[in-house]
Amino acid sequence: MHTSISTTPDEDRALPRLANNRLLASLPDDDQRQLAARCETVRVDNGQVLSEPGQEVRHLYFPIDCLVSLLGVAEGRMTLEVGSIGREGMLGASVVLGHEMAQVRAVVQRSGRAYRIATADFITEFYRMESLQRLLYRYTDTVLAQTIQIAVCSRFHVLEARLARSLLITRDRLQSEKFHLTHEFLAHALGVRRVGVTKAASALQNQRLITYSRGNIEILDSAGLESVSCHCYEMFKDK
Repeated sequence: MHTSISTTPDEDRALPRLANNRLLASLPDDDQRQLAARCETVRVDNGQVLSEPGQEVRHLYFPIDCLVSLLGVAEGRMTLEVGSIGREGMLGASVVLGHEMAQVRAVVQRSGRAYRIATADFITEFYRMESLQRLLYRYTDTVLAQTIQIAVCSRFHVLEARLARSLLITRDRLQSEKFHLTHEFLAHALGVRRVGVTKAASALQNQRLITYSRGNIEILDSAGLESVSCHCYEMFKDK
C-alpha cells in the first residue's frame, strides 16, 4: 500500500461548487462556494492508505468517483470493514467532534477523485456555517448507526449473506454492477480467511447471482443477491 497523492489539473480543481459529492451538494450554493475555495481535487489510487488509527487527521476527503473502505484494526494486523465511503459521504467527520486522531484505517478500494480540505480549514468553516453543522451532525449519527449494524452483522450472520451485503453496498456506492475486489481485500474487509471468501463467492456464483474471476466482479441478478443478503443491507440502501 502507498500513500502518495497527486492533484488534478487546475481546471478540475477550480469548480465553483461541490456538486460532485452528494453530501456537499446538499449545502446551500453560497456555502458550497465558500467551502470550495478551501478545497482541492486530488486523485487517490487503489490500495492507498488515507488514514491509520492513532495518526493525526490532517485532511478530510469527500469522494467524487472513488471508494474508500474503513477498516477497524486489532493488534496492528487483524482487520474488519466497519464502513465504506463513496460520493454520498466523507472521510474524517469525527474531527468536528474533537477527535484529532484517526480511529480507523482508510484504504482506497477504487481509484478516483476526491475533494480534499485541510482539517483546520474545515473546522473553521464548520463553526461558521450552520448548514454544515446540521449536515455533519446528521451524517455522523447515520455513520455510527451503520457501524453498529456492521458489528452485529459480523457476529451473527453467515459469511455468504455478509458477502452479498458487502457487494450490494459496493455496487450502490459506485453506481456500477461491475467492480474489482480481490480475495485478499474481501478477506480483510470481512475478517475471515481467504478460503472462506472463495467458498462464499463460489456459492453466489453457482446461484448465478454474480460472476467472479481474478477479482473482477459483476452482479448478474441484483434482486437475487438482495434475497440472499442479510437484512442489514436495508440500513445502507439509498444512503
